[in-house]
Amino acid sequence: MKIFKTNNSATNKLISFIAIIWALFQLSLPKFIILDSISIRAIHLAFALSLVFLSIPLKKKKGEFGLNSRNKKIPIYDYILSLLGFLSALYLMLNWTNISMRAGKPILLDVVVSVILIIVLLEAARRSLGPALTMISILFTAYAFLGPYMPYIFSFRGVSLTKYISKIVLSTEGIYGIPLDVSATTVFLFVLFGAMLEKVGAGNFFNDISISLLGKYKGGPAKAAVVSSGFTGLVSGSSIANVATTGTFTIPMMKKVGYPAKIAAATEVAASTNGQLMPPIMGAAAFIIAEFLAIDYLEVIKAAAIPAVVSYIALFYITHLEASKRGLKGLSKENIPKFWDVIKKDFYFLIPLFVLIIELIAFRHSPNMAAFNAIISLVIIVILREIIFGIKGHISLFDSLKKGLALIVDGLIRGSKNMLPVAIATATAGIVVGIVTMGIGSMIVEIVETIAGGNILLMLVITAIASLILGMGLPTTATYIVMATITVPVIIKLTASFGMNPIPAISAHLFCFYFGILADDTPPVGLAAYTAAAIAKSDPIATGVQGFIYDLRTAVIPFMFVFNAELVLYGVHSFAQAILIFLTAVLGALAFTNLVQGWFLIKNKWFEIPFFACATLLFFYPAFGANILHISFELRYYMYFVAAAFYFVPYIFQKFRMKIVRI
Repeated sequence: MKIFKTNNSATNKLISFIAIIWALFQLSLPKFIILDSISIRAIHLAFALSLVFLSIPLKKKKGEFGLNSRNKKIPIYDYILSLLGFLSALYLMLNWTNISMRAGKPILLDVVVSVILIIVLLEAARRSLGPALTMISILFTAYAFLGPYMPYIFSFRGVSLTKYISKIVLSTEGIYGIPLDVSATTVFLFVLFGAMLEKVGAGNFFNDISISLLGKYKGGPAKAAVVSSGFTGLVSGSSIANVATTGTFTIPMMKKVGYPAKIAAATEVAASTNGQLMPPIMGAAAFIIAEFLAIDYLEVIKAAAIPAVVSYIALFYITHLEASKRGLKGLSKENIPKFWDVIKKDFYFLIPLFVLIIELIAFRHSPNMAAFNAIISLVIIVILREIIFGIKGHISLFDSLKKGLALIVDGLIRGSKNMLPVAIATATAGIVVGIVTMGIGSMIVEIVETIAGGNILLMLVITAIASLILGMGLPTTATYIVMATITVPVIIKLTASFGMNPIPAISAHLFCFYFGILADDTPPVGLAAYTAAAIAKSDPIATGVQGFIYDLRTAVIPFMFVFNAELVLYGVHSFAQAILIFLTAVLGALAFTNLVQGWFLIKNKWFEIPFFACATLLFFYPAFGANILHISFELRYYMYFVAAAFYFVPYIFQKFRMKIVRI
């Protein structure tokens, strides 16, 4: 039960107790406790800070990332830091009335406590997330104070200490801003739901379902890895957790049917990384995007649906092409579980997912209430399952209940553990957000616009590269928050200055989010690649490179929905139109996959590459072809026939070559 482990049983109990109380506090918010927003954010951060210093040592062993278990007694200074973090985080809540009355004029105690909170938070971020976000926050802070002394193009009027403290700590525009609010009110419950599902064995169920359906086909285990990772991604929100959960089973099976270790690991990495694209969690970004844009959460889900599903279909197709290249077969019959046997055994794992979906879509409940009800349904199911198992195994009712409660408590602890990086990341990223809103934002827009030379495509490439670099050291949520704060205004302004149709803000936000996700398998740091490589016993750098190659089909999609907002269903008002856009986007992704993989029916020839490229562009962005041919925008969908013709030409060429070989 002790996820946070030390060699001291009293400390283990303390850490577990704090983790359980945190989870129960968060679980009670939708239904039982009514608190103001400031109190919820402050308590959420207080729990996170207190747990970080008790759970994660000052120095980690080489090669360790993020959270890890201590192997030594907790030093006294970590107890002190834990207490300081807890109390300083609560200071705003305890003194909010007085602080709001003297807004912009903090007293000495305000300044001292605020400085302590910032220092403690930056150290907590360093321990739980690595040095990147801490360094970025320090650089932005230094820039805020040193702006007047910078060269002309980078000059900034600067801020005083009191203004900095008032904005970053003593308001809801910095550390206690929207990202932390979303983390506290919504994300925790979804992460807790995913952790509890994983703890009670749902991951194995999703994996068995995928294997039973796809294991017998060409490259079956790889296809099963894609599907099971997609299921896990519905509730996980973490590519690393996804790899660890599904990869333990799928990677050995892929190797068993002939996939090289690097390919097996990279397939799992690509599948698990894309798990964060899948609604409803999307690595917590769905909720933050909804808050940033002040739109309904379901609107974000609707916008993200087509790109996410198209990306997964393309990855599924990649596994088929890889199997075709290597002449691989599926699993033997004895290694494939029977579908209905799996369903009959563990069907109850589907009930909480149905509850979640029905709550969100049919009853239109808020995301946190939907997650709450899904968790309660899971708790009931686990208790009933253990009682039934106990009756069958002649185990006493008390022991059955004890086992069920132990699983639930373990899930609560795991949920709190999984939330630490998200809570710390959203709070620390709030420092960057607060500084940007002090006036740096408009200057950043001018700088990026100058560097890009007014070229929208170059600016998007710069944004993508910056997101990948940032994401090497940051969790997806933090990368998204930082990049969205800095670059979304630039994207929107540049598209408008080019005379393009105004780009919807949701497209710009999703663009930043997508490239933050892709950083999880970008060498040399991609942590998902390291996790998969450890399971497959492959080289982590080579695994990351291969995984990134697979993810190129995901990387092209954000560029397309910036130019063609219909891919995020913006301006789409009929179901038939949505289906058409989805199907043609799938064809575009398949054509791009053929292009990148160098394979269609057989190995591609160089002269077939332009046909795949043109088909990709026109399937994703038919208006481009209409503009080139000076066709009315209303007739743009006729370009899909042209795209189909381009895609059909390589098919004819390769069929002809295959026929010659057989002759």
